[in-house]
Amino acid sequence: MDTTQTTEEKQTDSQVARDIAQKNIAEREKESSDPKFWQKKTETPHNDQVSAGLASVRDIIAPAAFVVTPNYLQVGELYCKTLFVFTYPRYLETNWLSPIINYDITMDIGMYIHPLETKDVMYDLKKQIGKLESTRQIDAEKGQPRDPELDTALGDIDALRDVLQKGEIRLFQFGLYFTVYGKNPEELHSIFEQLESTLGGMLIYSKESMLQMEEGFTTTMPLMEDKINVLRNLDTGSLSSTFPFTSSELTQEDGILYGINRHNNSLIIFDRFNLENANTVVFAKSGAGKSYAIKLEIVRYLMTGSDVIIVDPENEYQTLCDAVGGNYLVLSLSSKHRINPFDLPQGSEDDESGEDVLRSNIASLHGLINLMVGGMTPEEDAIIDKALFETYAIKDITYDIESQKNEAPIMQDLYNMLSNMRGTESLRARLSKYVEGTFANMFNQTTNFRLDSGMVVFSVRDLEEQLRPIAMYIILNYIWTEIRRERKRRIMVIDEAWWMMQYEDSAKFLHGLVKRARKYYLGVTVISQDVEDFLGSRYGKAVVSNSSMQLLMKQSTSSIDIVAETFRLTEGEKYLLLESDVGEGLFFAGLNHVAIKIVASYAEDQIITTNPKQLLGE
Repeated sequence: MDTTQTTEEKQTDSQVARDIAQKNIAEREKESSDPKFWQKKTETPHNDQVSAGLASVRDIIAPAAFVVTPNYLQVGELYCKTLFVFTYPRYLETNWLSPIINYDITMDIGMYIHPLETKDVMYDLKKQIGKLESTRQIDAEKGQPRDPELDTALGDIDALRDVLQKGEIRLFQFGLYFTVYGKNPEELHSIFEQLESTLGGMLIYSKESMLQMEEGFTTTMPLMEDKINVLRNLDTGSLSSTFPFTSSELTQEDGILYGINRHNNSLIIFDRFNLENANTVVFAKSGAGKSYAIKLEIVRYLMTGSDVIIVDPENEYQTLCDAVGGNYLVLSLSSKHRINPFDLPQGSEDDESGEDVLRSNIASLHGLINLMVGGMTPEEDAIIDKALFETYAIKDITYDIESQKNEAPIMQDLYNMLSNMRGTESLRARLSKYVEGTFANMFNQTTNFRLDSGMVVFSVRDLEEQLRPIAMYIILNYIWTEIRRERKRRIMVIDEAWWMMQYEDSAKFLHGLVKRARKYYLGVTVISQDVEDFLGSRYGKAVVSNSSMQLLMKQSTSSIDIVAETFRLTEGEKYLLLESDVGEGLFFAGLNHVAIKIVASYAEDQIITTNPKQLLGE
């Protein structure tokens, strides 16, 4: 019996072994039919070791250490901690976050906005107002006095329900988080207290994300993951006030360095040609550093390949011009350089017709003649208009664009034409000194030079006082004529522009030049120390309104009010301009403006300075 049982057990064991073997064979056949089985077979431990030895992007950007403590994180050599805002005041001012953003500290800010469904909000508000009404009724039954806080809450909910029902606003849940960084725990603690104190001063209370430092760090990373999840309800108006629409940052990826931002010590890097127009006005009292700032701008724009044209009334730009290899043209009664105001633009890239070109130049000549003769009556103005057309006709110059390539007339031709017309005795008497008299050598000859590339300076220092406005008018008209020949990036600097604002015709011409400059890739820089004379002219204010960039430096107490009114300065900005040191002021670019400090390298300073002590080596 026992032997029989043993044999049966052996047979059963053999059958089980065969079944297990067949099952293993079936599983292996199934695995071998799967492509992944053979892929795994080809992957050898050697390949895994090679992959592990390669550097990845994660290896490059990962910090050397990441230490998590209850109240701060250590990321490499930096320490950081996060705080969250948990309550806001009843009213928020527009741009209240701007002072925080302009801190000169390393900081990450995380904003999370979750829009709420209006119908759900209305349902919740209805339930809430029921609870509050019930509370007030119970208090009244107990004989308790009226609770102003309860009444205010009921009034706020009613007002909110009204505007929500009308669709005037929406409700959002908003989370605001700040992560600040420091080089050591002590510095981190100081920065953290400063930020917390600033927020508290605006009745915006915050807390440290204690025991959640890693979650806070992740929340302010650009990962869209709110690990803290401290949210508060804000309506559309309150939420919009959190966005810093204005910022003290004026830094672009391209452009030149204008100076240091005095708000946060950042660099002001800007390209004026990226604005609506490239025009600039500069106002400052004498010795405030306005010419120094513009010379610095010129040097840096020359390095970008821009051409620079300057009208220099005091020979301030000669050293700079010689240093950069520019052309310095002296205009005086004894100078060899001459400009014929009757010249017409040749080979213009503009789409103006021949009639437009001729009429435009005759209009400019009207203003010039008016300056020369000291004003004209309406009758004399009509005579000059006819005489100018006839003067061009003598040279066979008409509205035909091809005829305008003929040799242009000169002032003598206009004088001869007036001699053959009635009622011109007074005009000829006042015009004769520019044709036959003292000034004939300067105003009665053909142009004998061309506007070169690079830097060109027109000096008018050696001209008589009464001739300066006329000479500047002629120079600007000549430059404008040359600019219309070929479009290229140019900057034209007009120093002491208040000279031109003293006369109606020259002020009108400057205004027209500033308005049309953008079309020809030209940026006009207007500099003036006599702010009252410049802004006292209606054309002066128009020049400012057509200039997208402005630089205001130290002002005198007598002119600060008109400057503040024109540029809508605050009391703090007025004080800043009155107390500014040399080379400091306000820099306006489009809608943004910051306090600026002009800085130059040693090499730049040596070629642009006009400080007498520095030039004499004292």
